[in-house]
Amino acid sequence: MATLFFIIIYLTIIILLITSQWKVYTKANQPGWACLIPIYNTIILLKIVGKPWWWLLLFLIPIVNVIFIVWVANLLSKSFGKGVGFTIGLLLLPFIFYPILGFGSSQYKGLEGN
Repeated sequence: MATLFFIIIYLTIIILLITSQWKVYTKANQPGWACLIPIYNTIILLKIVGKPWWWLLLFLIPIVNVIFIVWVANLLSKSFGKGVGFTIGLLLLPFIFYPILGFGSSQYKGLEGN
């Protein structure tokens, strides 16, 4: 019975993250369905934060990928007018902070918040 409970919680969090990311992409004038396609979703995310597609290759290099994941999360925060604290939230508690971006009053301000 406990296993079923955890499965339901897990699926709820996954659905929340997918719908939140869909809304974030839509707010940034990108197709929301792009969040469902592996690799393509990262290319679109890089487009949202104003970085070239080849940064995707940097995500494949161990240790370097951690730096670039943090950097992209920071650029995403800036693109929606948020600060470093929000970046930390996106990295540590994405199931709380992605819905804030997607369903909250945050507006896409353009590449890196310009």
